Amino acid sequence: MNYTYMVRCRDGSLYTGWTTDIEKRVKAHNDGAGAKYTHSRRPVKLVYYETFETKEEAMKREYAVKQMNKAEKEKLIEDFISESF
Repeated sequence: MNYTYMVRCRDGSLYTGWTTDIEKRVKAHNDGAGAKYTHSRRPVKLVYYETFETKEEAMKREYAVKQMNKAEKEKLIEDFISESF
């Protein structure tokens, strides 16, 4: 499985990425071995993810999410949380 995900950083900013192992990737971010962006903004918390069959789909969605403004990303997170309950 492939995932597009967002984490919320300590400073409130959002980081978007893709991975094949979401738990391992979030741990890497929090261990300082993730993206350069999150290194100084730890800890991070997983706030959103989508699953995809292929790496290409996940990467395409990552790009689309990265093109969104913060309000649009916050709406995605809000809807995700609402659907999870």
